[in-house]
Amino acid sequence: MNRNFYGICAALLASTGMIAQDVESDSTKVRQLDEVVVSDSRFELKRENSGKTVIKITAEELERYQGKNITEIINNQSGIEISGSRSPEGSVFGVFARGGRGRQVLVLIDGVRVTDPSSFSAEYDLRLLSAASVESIEIIKGASSTLYGTNAATAVINITTKKASAKSISLNVLSSVGTNQTEDDQNYNVSRSSNSAQISGTLNKFNYSGSFSNRYAEGLSSIVTPANEEDPFSNFTTDLRLGYTFSDKLNVSIYGNQTKVRTDFDESFGLIDAPYQFLSKQERVGFAATYDYGKGSLQANAAYSSYNSDSKSAFPSTFKGNNYVVDVYHKYNFNDKFYSIIGLNYLADETDFLAKEKFEITDPYANVVYVSDFGLNVNAGGRLNNHSEYGSNFVYNINPSFTFKMDDSYLKFMTSYATSYITPSLTQLFGNFGANPDLEPEDDRTIEGGLEFANEGKFRASALYFNRKEENFVFYDNITSSYKNALNTIDAQGVEIELSWKATDKLDFDANYTFTERKGDDAIRIPKHKVNANLGYAFSDRAFASLNYSLTGSRTDSDFNTFPSAIVPLDSFSLVDLYLSHECIDNKLKVFLNVNNIFNQEYTEVLGFTTKGRNVMVGFSLNL
Repeated sequence: MNRNFYGICAALLASTGMIAQDVESDSTKVRQLDEVVVSDSRFELKRENSGKTVIKITAEELERYQGKNITEIINNQSGIEISGSRSPEGSVFGVFARGGRGRQVLVLIDGVRVTDPSSFSAEYDLRLLSAASVESIEIIKGASSTLYGTNAATAVINITTKKASAKSISLNVLSSVGTNQTEDDQNYNVSRSSNSAQISGTLNKFNYSGSFSNRYAEGLSSIVTPANEEDPFSNFTTDLRLGYTFSDKLNVSIYGNQTKVRTDFDESFGLIDAPYQFLSKQERVGFAATYDYGKGSLQANAAYSSYNSDSKSAFPSTFKGNNYVVDVYHKYNFNDKFYSIIGLNYLADETDFLAKEKFEITDPYANVVYVSDFGLNVNAGGRLNNHSEYGSNFVYNINPSFTFKMDDSYLKFMTSYATSYITPSLTQLFGNFGANPDLEPEDDRTIEGGLEFANEGKFRASALYFNRKEENFVFYDNITSSYKNALNTIDAQGVEIELSWKATDKLDFDANYTFTERKGDDAIRIPKHKVNANLGYAFSDRAFASLNYSLTGSRTDSDFNTFPSAIVPLDSFSLVDLYLSHECIDNKLKVFLNVNNIFNQEYTEVLGFTTKGRNVMVGFSLNL
């Protein structure tokens, strides 16, 4: 190992030990009994009254991931596998939740659906997100189409961005540099960087926030070849948000975003180096307004997004798409026991092919939540999907749970039955490669059942079984070179176990295990077993260290260089990461060290593609 690596680790460990005190660090606080979750009902409900095992990644927890991108952060959660998150920056091959595929996962930014209609499966490209701009993340697994519409079949990832500071002016700066190297080439050259700056504040009734961030990486080839020429990646993001509070009841905000991504890649057919490039630009503008009158509130969200992508390869192509979203809903809390929401959602996707193609979806929906005094909780609702190509389809959910409350703990039993409905994308219907306008929509149904036990401020454990059936699954048939509906039913089932334990005021432990089984197709890149575990220790109110372990079980991949594609088994692998941080200058400055794959494990994530060896990232965050 390079002596510079030892020097960095030794210096930060020494500073951590010297400032050890007996004061608890805020960054080590685990989820409390009265933690509030929102995404599964759109109301702020105590976790004990929620019928789901919602994953909530708080701002304090996100600080432990400084130096990592969004895909790396989400990939540590139960039930989710993001293929490519351990490969070079820019290599994201799919977001798989509960054995599903990418377009069955819906991504929300500040509660608004985001999707790229010009992509093959209308997924959202997570490379467009900057971790530096994220305040918190909530993940609901299972069908959530009642509240969130099409695509919400296996999971909803709700990302909340950072809001304006309550001070008149505030500055946050985050910067890090590090290595970007493989297991067999530990050169320790600085070849990766991440920088961001946000200025925000509140002036009487007016608030503002503006930020800029960029990520850059070089040093790795996208595929494994003898030459291993470098394929750099870059991301530049600019965000602006302006808000005004007209009264105690009414507040309005507008926002805008522009993100540019460039990633070089190689020829995957034959696995040879190539000077290919993928260029993508996202532009989003939006509006949000809330009128709050005590027990009820009326909220409106509207956004317009445009996507322009250019793939420079042996088969060059350009992609242009626009997406419009309007969501208006009314929430009412009758008596802290009965909550209701009724809304109307409109979205339109359009893409340029040989001609401009477009479809529209208009969905009225309603959902109710009942929280009783004796432990029964019910979350139920329905949504009428009205599609310009496919007519009307009704989806619904019923999610009862029962909570036994004790002095400082609870035991919760929960179950749910939900349906979802996914219409084919514009590319699958009208695109230039293999389009099939006769495709039928995909129908899903999901059953869940499990339990959760929590002891206030000390311990929480949950275990949940899920079973999902997919009918009319859309796939690309390599033999006919066209999209088709699967004739068979896809069956996916599994178990998710989560554990959070605050052993002492300074020591906490989090772990999750996922078993996933998918039948009906090849189920490539979906591990049957997956484990994540994190051990955190606060040396003082300023110094913190954590050790993260992840195990990705055996799975299969397709060898696309054979015809028909051969299915190849991939071995399981485990990785260990280290994080250290120290706060100083009245807690305004934090320095941190991230070491990924500290044992320099060799492994394969995607057949033929490069994976990362041991890498070091050092950086700081400054709040003024």
